[in-house]
Amino acid sequence: MSAGEFAGKVVLVTGASRGIGAAIARAFAARGATVGVNYLRNGEAAREVVRACEDSGAEAQALQADVTVPGEAVALVERTLRAFGRVDVLVNNAFAPYSFDPERRKDLAGLAWPDFLRQYEGSVGAAFHLCQAVLPHLAGRGGAIVNIVSDLVEDPVVPYHDYGTAKAALVGFSRQLAAEAGPLGVRVNCVAPGLVHPTEGSAATRAAFRESIMAATPLRRLARPEDVAGPVVFLASPASAFVTGQVLLVDGGRVMR
Repeated sequence: MSAGEFAGKVVLVTGASRGIGAAIARAFAARGATVGVNYLRNGEAAREVVRACEDSGAEAQALQADVTVPGEAVALVERTLRAFGRVDVLVNNAFAPYSFDPERRKDLAGLAWPDFLRQYEGSVGAAFHLCQAVLPHLAGRGGAIVNIVSDLVEDPVVPYHDYGTAKAALVGFSRQLAAEAGPLGVRVNCVAPGLVHPTEGSAATRAAFRESIMAATPLRRLARPEDVAGPVVFLASPASAFVTGQVLLVDGGRVMR
């Protein structure tokens, strides 16, 4: 992938003020894309990501919205269109806050149905609202949607019931949409990371557990946010022009399919 590969393209990344989302925004900017940096609360962090994108020579703008709210998701797409004139790529990275702590996770008996609904709204709901709003603007232009899921959908090494189930549902949604959007020239794929460190979500994961995951991973380390960004860029690029409805595992080989 070349440095200017996304020149003239506009990429909207949700949950992009930190962690994986910030790395994705910076990776697209480094390849010439104009980037919409969506955030929920931390405006200063989002503006730092914008500055990093601008340091790459790209145009970027911080765009606040709670993408779990239908009206705000629609408004986010409209603001992106007003700011940049088009949208070519949507990356659904935002999800409901979650702490990946295997020692303090809730087992099934400790969960309530609203716990599941919170994760559905954060993952599937947000993606649904954004995809519905952006699809008419991608159609016919070879647009791409990339949804961030998890390798837990393939191997629940820790049964994070509510989070893992929501991500599995997002895979299902993505494949249904890929079937519908394909004739419109729009591709829909998923990237499924393993445990990513450091991020806010993995901050509570004890070192001993991180080491056990590394020991079970052929590449013998955890993913960094930048490791996830590269595959996302690939799935949005012309290099994957004949790829849709797929889940790309990015976990160092811990799960092989």
